[in-house]
Amino acid sequence: MKETAKFYKAFGFTIKSSIALPELKSMPSSLDTVDIEIEFGNLTEAWNSVSTPSNRFFVSKQQIMFHLAHIAIYSIENGNKIIVSPMEGTEESQLRLYILGSCMGAILMQRKVFPLHGSAIAIDGKAYAIVGHSGAGKSTLASAFIEEGYDLLTDDIIPLTFSKESGKPSVIPTYPQQKLWQESLAHFGHDSSNYKPLINRKTKFAVPVTNQFSDKPLPLAGIFELVKTKEDHITLMPIQKLDRLQTIFNHTYRNNFIDGMNLREWHFQSAVKVINHVNIYQLRRPGLGFSVGELVDCVLGLLIKIAK
Repeated sequence: MKETAKFYKAFGFTIKSSIALPELKSMPSSLDTVDIEIEFGNLTEAWNSVSTPSNRFFVSKQQIMFHLAHIAIYSIENGNKIIVSPMEGTEESQLRLYILGSCMGAILMQRKVFPLHGSAIAIDGKAYAIVGHSGAGKSTLASAFIEEGYDLLTDDIIPLTFSKESGKPSVIPTYPQQKLWQESLAHFGHDSSNYKPLINRKTKFAVPVTNQFSDKPLPLAGIFELVKTKEDHITLMPIQKLDRLQTIFNHTYRNNFIDGMNLREWHFQSAVKVINHVNIYQLRRPGLGFSVGELVDCVLGLLIKIAK
């Protein structure tokens, strides 16, 4: 499993990894500066010293560890290192799924890069975030925008940085891939046999988006919380006042890390910057009997109205 380290660019960082990460953009091996190193190590003893029967995460200010049965133990340290301790027989595709998910989410928090959970699309030189709980349809809606000719910035984790002068947030691109359910692929006329299924989710697939990926940071201009309802119609409404702070907290990636990392104040101040500069909307959609294209039209209609 171990191989020569390779270099990549993602999440705004240069990454040196002993584990191949084919989802990411390759970089020259002569790089002088590396932001994050990913390497193998034996974490069994370290995990046993901090784990408890009731919790599969250990969270402190500078280290996060977690254990996935039959897959690996992971340690994310000081915002610049990920150590992976695989179980026997684990495939690298299994390891990568969590490296590019929970591990990178932890790295972002350690580096105080604000992570939302969702997808972000580039529209007319601005970034728009789609957040929501699992099953809401975030990636499917982002894919519908891509089908209409817009570019993807990120899927799953939305890294936000803030201008030192104005405090305005920008979205940092991650890597050109989506995770889509088989029914979503079928809706867009794509054959799922052309894509690799995600481990433990045989009906969810890794879908490359190389031809419509925006690799430059863009200012965050709006957040849409996608909510599945029992209603029979689509509703788009602004989220008001303190409800906006709760929405940001609800859709922070791995918000269960915040207190253990002593980041409650940082998170609050960052969320305030977001709501001071960005409009937040709730996009309510029926569970059945609608077209995802209707959601796209609803969002674009609002943006046209705002631009006038």
